[in-house]
Amino acid sequence: MKRLVQPELLDTLPVADPRAVRSRRDLCRVNNWMRQHSLMADALKNSLNGHAPGHITELGAGDGTFLLRVAQKISPDWPNVIATLLDRQKNVSAETLAAFAALDWRAEIVEADVFDRPQISSDVILANLFLHHFAETRLKELFRQISQHTKLFIALEPRRAAWPMFCSRLLWVIGCNEVTRHDAVVSVRAGFSGTELSALWPDKQNWRLTERPVGAFSHLFIARKIS
Repeated sequence: MKRLVQPELLDTLPVADPRAVRSRRDLCRVNNWMRQHSLMADALKNSLNGHAPGHITELGAGDGTFLLRVAQKISPDWPNVIATLLDRQKNVSAETLAAFAALDWRAEIVEADVFDRPQISSDVILANLFLHHFAETRLKELFRQISQHTKLFIALEPRRAAWPMFCSRLLWVIGCNEVTRHDAVVSVRAGFSGTELSALWPDKQNWRLTERPVGAFSHLFIARKIS
């Protein structure tokens, strides 16, 4: 299946559009079904050998609930982490910020395009279902920026394969709306397989790259700088 990047409906809708609000709720359920929170928490722990980072930045953080769910899994062992939630739209609620604070994490919101973002240095940079929005030339530029501002980058993306594609067409079964159903198929078509992301990473000699299928539907990419 050749990779194909197409616009997703959710990216074109205003934040307050009822269809967008419903689709964001759908995505929380889809993340649960895909076990994205657990997969990311495991990847973090394994990559850092149990050592707590001081600062985690999520690209395309949306409403912040994905990183919050990850934090809920790892905060007992990793308190006092700064969590930067970077997104083009400011959509993080006061309740979500309070939930981070209850975990002894300090969440901060940065409203910016990822390609025009402030030069935030962070122990870890994460992305969840985000990279597939971009064609290869844009990913190369993004990876160049990331490699200059962190020592660990972890991404979870849709796996471009027959089984995820089949399941993406069945989201009506769990009540997802038309926006979510459309975007799910588009996401899998734009997803990744093999070592496609590794091939785009700069300065491969000074980074240890891991890329593989994970879970039932996901594709994991980890870039860890060699100290």
